[in-house]
Amino acid sequence: MKKISLALVLAVFAGAAFAGAQREEALSSSVQSAMSRAIGDGAKARLIFATQAEADAWLAEMSARLTKRIPDEFMRRKLLIAVQYEATRAGLDPQLVLGLIHIESGFNRYAISPVGARGLMQVMPFWQRQIGASDQNLLDVNTNLRYGCTILRHYLDIENGDLFRALGRYNGSLGRAEYPNLVYGAWKNYAWSGTGNSVAQR
Repeated sequence: MKKISLALVLAVFAGAAFAGAQREEALSSSVQSAMSRAIGDGAKARLIFATQAEADAWLAEMSARLTKRIPDEFMRRKLLIAVQYEATRAGLDPQLVLGLIHIESGFNRYAISPVGARGLMQVMPFWQRQIGASDQNLLDVNTNLRYGCTILRHYLDIENGDLFRALGRYNGSLGRAEYPNLVYGAWKNYAWSGTGNSVAQR
């Protein structure tokens, strides 16, 4: 039996909306309040790095990697700035979030799964009822990223930092290896060659 390479698996899943089995669970009032505050923060996205040189280097490198998927340079850079900002403010690695988006939606901001998960990070609409508002557009790039990063941070917290389990929860496949391994593989593809680190804003 032939082995299937990770690259081939990534290629198969990258163009399709992958999420949708995420479980709706009751949130404590304190967690719900904290997540709602995170969602409601209207701060404008910006690159968060220790120096401007690091910010410029990161943006240039990631932009080059996404050229084929997002040919329009303005939209590509706008997306990357939003990803870096929302990931960093949630205490997440921006390259992890890029890898997750790669698997979840293939960078299709209009992706909708068969069960209604929406946008880049395939956010389920029930989260609007739990921590946001019904008039928030989950197909909007910034809104979707804010929800997605806030949700992944929540899953990391309840799993005590166990990313494998947190990713399983995010996809609704807790305990199975397929989805976390796909995200890990895509994450490696977006590894940054720079030496500086983004500054987490939590």
